[in-house]
Amino acid sequence: FGSSHLSSVSSSPPTHKYFPRHVLALSHQPSFTMPGKAVVVDCKGHLLGRLCSVIAKEILNGATVTLVRTEDMLMSGSLYRAKLKYAAFKRKRTNSNPRHGPFHERAPAKIVYRTIRGMVPHKTPRGAAALDRLKCFEGMPHPWDRKKRMVIPAALKVLRLRPERRFCKLGDLSSAYGWKHQALVGKLEAARKVKSDAFFKKKSAAQKALKEATKSAKVSAEDAKILEAAGF
Repeated sequence: FGSSHLSSVSSSPPTHKYFPRHVLALSHQPSFTMPGKAVVVDCKGHLLGRLCSVIAKEILNGATVTLVRTEDMLMSGSLYRAKLKYAAFKRKRTNSNPRHGPFHERAPAKIVYRTIRGMVPHKTPRGAAALDRLKCFEGMPHPWDRKKRMVIPAALKVLRLRPERRFCKLGDLSSAYGWKHQALVGKLEAARKVKSDAFFKKKSAAQKALKEATKSAKVSAEDAKILEAAGF
């Protein structure tokens, strides 16, 4: 999963003072689009603007994208700086009647949705259709907790932000400006991780048992020919 705007990047990644070449290679892979395919992206550890720009390009190209754990998305700069920027944003309103907008969302999922909306021509039929293919959630609700999740290397904080630079969590900013569900989402996430860990251990044990059973199974020469002809 990636964005076509990265396809022109050289295949040999640059050297960096902090990150080894093989790590930087992840973020310089020639990328591809997945029109019509449903993708679930785990937002934890991603930078807000970089991830949103990739997602905006993908949904315009026809991909259906679901973003989970938006409250764990990161922003470069300290929390104090993010609060100043949000306070400036809050002052922007319709002077004659503030109920006409612009509307200042507090929930992380809605902040992410609005950020992506700003990168999409949402007033055209093409842009509106693209936004219809986007879903954003705090936490990881059912059924997306059982789907395969992906990350976007080009937007990961560990690959894109130098280690000494400050950063903050989107959930902390939202909580400071009126989002009331950070504790609840954290509680639900802790319960989900316990269930997910039990499922993973059970799955790993089943895969190990299958591997051992396959290794110890004895097949006659005649049956082996039939299996080989069938593609096994």
